[in-house]
Amino acid sequence: MIREKSDPLALFGDWYAEAATNEPNDPNAVALATVGPDGTPAVRMVLLKDYDPAGFVFYTNCESRKGQHLQAHAKGALLFHWKSLRRQVRLEGPVSQTTPQEADAYFATRARGSQIGAWASDQSRPLESRFALEKRVAEYTARHVVGTVPRPVHWSGFRLQPLLIEFWQDGAFRLHDRLEYRRGAPGEPWTTRTLYP
Repeated sequence: MIREKSDPLALFGDWYAEAATNEPNDPNAVALATVGPDGTPAVRMVLLKDYDPAGFVFYTNCESRKGQHLQAHAKGALLFHWKSLRRQVRLEGPVSQTTPQEADAYFATRARGSQIGAWASDQSRPLESRFALEKRVAEYTARHVVGTVPRPVHWSGFRLQPLLIEFWQDGAFRLHDRLEYRRGAPGEPWTTRTLYP
């Protein structure tokens, strides 16, 4: 049975800490679902970089497909799947951009090669050749030989503020445990209910 807590972030913190210890690769990997202009859903993996009562934060090129989706339809869903623990956590809610200061602070922690890559990649757009990408990397590397690499204006963070968080734990004979937390708006109190598998 899932041990219910009054605050779902406390429960998430417990599970996330276990995943950090037991998941062999990227315990912070999370599937992000967005909606395109025509209503078609799209999903891809991103990396969770922070979470707190304000929401769950990841970073990307704002001109990428996911960035455009989130700016047009400011709602999303996240799914953590920790296979080794036989657990998953689903989140749904509104999405907003982080502040420029938050994005700058995180960008400064990235490896220099990743910083250069954020400048060089026209993420999600057609790539004429691998050579073209490598040429752009070389050009931006030459521009930033010394000193800090500034954050590109088109690269930032997004924060999902969950209105729904569902904890799922594998059970024998597919009789899984499911615990759902729900609220009407950010900042409101959570209600809980258990769900059939």
